[in-house]
Amino acid sequence: MSVVTITKNNFEAEVLHSDKPVLLDFWASWCGPCRMLSPIVDQVAEERPDVKVGKVNVDEQPDLAAQFGVMSIPTLLVFKDGKLVNQSVGSRPKAGVLALLD
Repeated sequence: MSVVTITKNNFEAEVLHSDKPVLLDFWASWCGPCRMLSPIVDQVAEERPDVKVGKVNVDEQPDLAAQFGVMSIPTLLVFKDGKLVNQSVGSRPKAGVLALLD
């Protein structure tokens, strides 16, 4: 499944009303660790059709970043049934990203 670009306009429909767990990657183009994590997040999107994967560019969506208290990036948030159930800050290996989903 492809990665969905999440904005404040589609957040409710794509994340809060999703029938699957949602992994959100808060990132920015200037962030080195974000660039390291991005291909891992893309792999998870391809390999886990049971999970919706979205990316939030914090420069373009500062309101969403503020809403979830994202102070450092990359930050990963996991939502299930519209509720935040897990989160991590910083780059991590693929196993660490997958562990957030279980």
